Amino acid sequence: MKIEPLDNKVFGAVVTGLSLAKLSDDEFPRVMAAFLEHGFLLFPDQHLSEAQSVAFGARFGELEFGGILFANVEKREDGSFGERIEMNSQRMRTNVGNESWHTDSTYKPISSKCGILSAVVVPDEGGETQLADLRAGYAALDQATKDRIANLSAYHSNEYSQANDVGDFPQRDKDTIYHGEAYLRPLVKVHPDTGVKNLFVGRHAFGIPGLPRDESKRVIKSLIDFVVSDPVRVYKHNWRPGDTLLWDNRAILHCAEPYDYTRARVLIGTRVAGDEASELAYYPTDPAAQAGRDALQAELDILREEAKDRMYGATTAEDKLVIR
Repeated sequence: MKIEPLDNKVFGAVVTGLSLAKLSDDEFPRVMAAFLEHGFLLFPDQHLSEAQSVAFGARFGELEFGGILFANVEKREDGSFGERIEMNSQRMRTNVGNESWHTDSTYKPISSKCGILSAVVVPDEGGETQLADLRAGYAALDQATKDRIANLSAYHSNEYSQANDVGDFPQRDKDTIYHGEAYLRPLVKVHPDTGVKNLFVGRHAFGIPGLPRDESKRVIKSLIDFVVSDPVRVYKHNWRPGDTLLWDNRAILHCAEPYDYTRARVLIGTRVAGDEASELAYYPTDPAAQAGRDALQAELDILREEAKDRMYGATTAEDKLVIR
């Protein structure tokens, strides 16, 4: 196994000389140590199947889901890919929304530990995945900003981010990712495995309690913009079929890049759930959850007017997203 840190970056490494499909118990601790140190790892030429993606993800903990296709085309029974998914479907609306910087599953009671993407089919241009280091972003803040945000939190909701970013108002269903809850999480996170502090913001974050709406939006945007403002903290991955990316969702931002949506883009996605002891905000049954619901509804009421000029014009898709 060879682990090579990326040139001119403060995070990320390329791992070669091993097969993720046949990862041994002796090799895994080195992968885990590199994952925690570098924040994300690139494994070229792996060509994982859905089942192999699930098996690799399970090495890191309980899965939120495994082996799901993130694609703009339908998979046929013979394994090939054919019909393009309608851009106005909830599935593609969600895909387009993910072209803004985010961390995964902060809109759930327990946010994600890590994410895995494996490339199957990629377009000739565009469709890259970008990552940014929230650890280095926090470390580079001036002390006054660190002091100001030290005790601030923000609500997180995927309904909010879809409305705010692309003017999409998904059908609400408590059994999907559009469940009507908003979870309060600190702007500064202490990593449960390394003890390192990092920012914990992204497109799902809104409504800092104690701040006016405009100021809350400005603070969150300024922190995201600061993290991605220095090229040493940002990496853009140009996919090749067979590539697998693994990133630490607790410390790394990511986003997809736009592409020609008439061209096929198929990635296999597996997501590992965080540990309850460190990633739990609260459950919907907790009395604290009502404040999040109220904050989300108030924000959506405003966005119904503000988001009319965005891509989906403050509308709702006729279908529901099937990912749960």
